[in-house]
Amino acid sequence: QVQLVESGGGSVQSGGSLRLSCVASGDTYRTSCWGWFRQAPGKEREAVATINNAGRPGLAYPVNDRFAISRDNAKNTLYLQMNSLKPEDTAMYYCAASSAGCVTRNFVFWGQGTQVTVSS
Repeated sequence: QVQLVESGGGSVQSGGSLRLSCVASGDTYRTSCWGWFRQAPGKEREAVATINNAGRPGLAYPVNDRFAISRDNAKNTLYLQMNSLKPEDTAMYYCAASSAGCVTRNFVFWGQGTQVTVSS
């Protein structure tokens, strides 16, 4: 099993920045891809960004020019730097890990989520 704990969420004004962190523990050797997902009220969960063990990032179109994903393998920590935040970025953000590549359906390990609220 892999345990994931997110932190760094909060409330900011439009145009502000936040950095989310996710610390992994347990059988992290089983993971091949980490990612950030988000779910806004009344909407489906969507992928925000992923990064594989080689450090190759993938960013969803709505955020690819404002967010950056990175990882510190020595600390088993995943980050999401979010800049130029917009009200539509408001959501619960989840850290997740996959043992079978960066395919959305293969993310089976999930954190409890951290809330991001952006006011206009």
